[in-house]
Amino acid sequence: MTSRILSGDADFWRSRRTGVKWGLYAADVLPLWVAEMDAAPCDPVVAAVAAAMRRGDTGYPLGRSFVEAAVSYAARTWSWTVPASRAMPVADVMTGLSEVVRVVTDPGGPVVVSSPVYNAFFDHLDLVDRRVVDAPLTDAGRLDLDLLDRTFGEVRARGERAAYLLCNPQNPTGTVHTRDELTALAALAETHDVVVISDEIHAPIVHDGPFVPYLSVPGGSRGVALVSASKAWNLAGLKAAVVVIGEDARPDVALHEVLTHGSGHLGQVAAIAAWGEGEAWLRQLTGEVAENAALLGRLLAQRIPAIGYAAPASTYLAWLDCRALGLGDDPAAVFRERGRVAFSSGPSFGERGRGFTRVNLATSPEILEEAVTRMENAL
Repeated sequence: MTSRILSGDADFWRSRRTGVKWGLYAADVLPLWVAEMDAAPCDPVVAAVAAAMRRGDTGYPLGRSFVEAAVSYAARTWSWTVPASRAMPVADVMTGLSEVVRVVTDPGGPVVVSSPVYNAFFDHLDLVDRRVVDAPLTDAGRLDLDLLDRTFGEVRARGERAAYLLCNPQNPTGTVHTRDELTALAALAETHDVVVISDEIHAPIVHDGPFVPYLSVPGGSRGVALVSASKAWNLAGLKAAVVVIGEDARPDVALHEVLTHGSGHLGQVAAIAAWGEGEAWLRQLTGEVAENAALLGRLLAQRIPAIGYAAPASTYLAWLDCRALGLGDDPAAVFRERGRVAFSSGPSFGERGRGFTRVNLATSPEILEEAVTRMENAL
């Protein structure tokens, strides 16, 4: 591609999008919240989906080619060998994650997370009636292995089955967990008999890596991973993800075949094209996100230097420390009310999110600069 992927002003996107990002708030609110992009689509994906529509290929999915494409991409990109027999399609990452939680824990049982962490974890754990136990990241945004050791021991002391939801890479902080950290986590999980379920939806977008699949580290094969093309190629509206059950997982870590029925055929078609032919688009997209991350850093340093910010090592999301501004626990609410710019609420990501806000970088530089102007005007 030669033209920009992340381009267009607010009027352009508002006139072309009917989904939640541009439709939830009033027209005078600039939306940089939910994790979807203001992006020109990947041409091979468009061609594949359009061709399927033209030939009337809109029925139920078989799933074999989809799983094979995921396996091939993992091997090519991360040198991660995934046996196709251990992988199955599901509607999306959170559906798969929720169903694994149902299988490996009991109603009311403990599921450990490390906040700040993807806010949908909390909603889905509530939906399946599981008890959230927080073992927060360190102040540096790393896994707190000593705390996880203690927490795993505490939740297992009552004899309850337990799981740990790993966000790899970490949303909203952008932390890329290292091989050593993940290996240590796997050892703790084995010691305490805790099932690690790794959400790896943001794995293709890493700026400062490398990304390490959890199941690829020593001991990680006792866990479960979930992958999808949806975040990296902006395909959230086309439902398709893959659950990979580690080769050494306990016998009870298994999902019913009926769950494969929720994965959409066109979503699978799109993902196959993205994984197989969309790497040039993704390289350009990742570069533009990195440029926006640097732009945000410059703008904040010039206009609102009290905000703490470091460019994310992965994802297209920025995690802003607004505690010095005196805006309370939820700065996003203040920016939305006073500045008419919508970010994601920090407290929704757990206790460690109080005083923070998450900003979506996957938009045009013009929209990002306007967002900072509105932030400044709100203060």
